[in-house]
Amino acid sequence: MSQNISDTFALQLQHMRTEVIAQLRAQRGGKIGRAEAAQDRHDVQSGDRAQNEAERDLAMSIDVRETEALTAIDAALKRIAAGSYGLCTACGVDIPTARLHANPTAERCVACQSQLEQARGETHPSM
Repeated sequence: MSQNISDTFALQLQHMRTEVIAQLRAQRGGKIGRAEAAQDRHDVQSGDRAQNEAERDLAMSIDVRETEALTAIDAALKRIAAGSYGLCTACGVDIPTARLHANPTAERCVACQSQLEQARGETHPSM
């Protein structure tokens, strides 16, 4: 992969990283600690316990998804720094640029990703 293309993806990934960190901070209550944010939400909330639990579960799911996204972004940035970005981590072939544009954190080519998902029993309509 050319240096210009790697630089373009690095900038895109850095921007994505900044956004995810901002989302995590907002989800976790900004500058106050996570425990304090949870207590504040608990103090404000009243009434329907099931709704409160559903909101908490949703917040935790969002937090997990954003943390996984941040991990994937950091891994992609490390591959750029190592010069291996754009190569499938499973088989070593070039990952098509169109796939990287659609998913800049992609680690595997479509074939290897499909095999991995089949082995895990996952199904995704699009990659």
